[in-house]
Amino acid sequence: MASPPDLFASHPSPEPAPASGASVTTWRRDLPGGSSWALSGGADLADHTGGDVRAARAARASLAADVGVLPDRLLVARQVHGATAVLARGPWDGPPPEADALVTDVPGLALAVLVADCVPVLLADPAAGVVAVAHAGRRGMDAGVVGAAVALMAEVGAEPSRTRAALGPSVCGRCYEVPAAMRAEVAGRHPVAATCTWTGTPALDVAAGVLEQLADLGVAAEQLPGCTVEDEALGSVRRSGPGAPRWAGLAWRRG
Repeated sequence: MASPPDLFASHPSPEPAPASGASVTTWRRDLPGGSSWALSGGADLADHTGGDVRAARAARASLAADVGVLPDRLLVARQVHGATAVLARGPWDGPPPEADALVTDVPGLALAVLVADCVPVLLADPAAGVVAVAHAGRRGMDAGVVGAAVALMAEVGAEPSRTRAALGPSVCGRCYEVPAAMRAEVAGRHPVAATCTWTGTPALDVAAGVLEQLADLGVAAEQLPGCTVEDEALGSVRRSGPGAPRWAGLAWRRG
């Protein structure tokens, strides 16, 4: 995964995932005030797609070590393409909750969303010490998952005017072909998301919809270039099917 030097600095993980031997590399940005963002690459982090669960969990442990937290403090929700945001203040007590956005104000908890075409949205209000992540696919963007994350951040002291966001690579509008009726339905609520593929067929640009929502909320955002379908270094369900490897977007408060 390529990343622009002004947004993320390459920060390779110190050791391979112990069970699989697969390396987990993060691209990391340390923000003022003790907050950090990162994107992962390399090993598959999904334990729900029918792949090697042991290897995925080992890769998560390696990623946790890379960002400086214990394995049980790398938090991933059960993502369901919805708009539920959950406040996390410690390791999960039981199974992960169903949610597509996570928020914390606790140092040493790393929040992660797993993606393979959907938009990983990383958020931070460094002054308030509040960070969040959101998993924004077509359904989540349409349902308002980013707004839910920003609203929950505000409940614990963040302000949209101070909050910053970064969008990781996702399927681009040129590659996200959809039926004409679906494009029309989504465009009725989010006109900026309507676009066409390389060949002129109906398509959606989910990242454009997310960026507009953030702007409407008063949140300054940056987008990393890159399309998950076009870049074979990135997992993509559109390119490889449901078992495509998942990579992560992360946010945490350094403690």
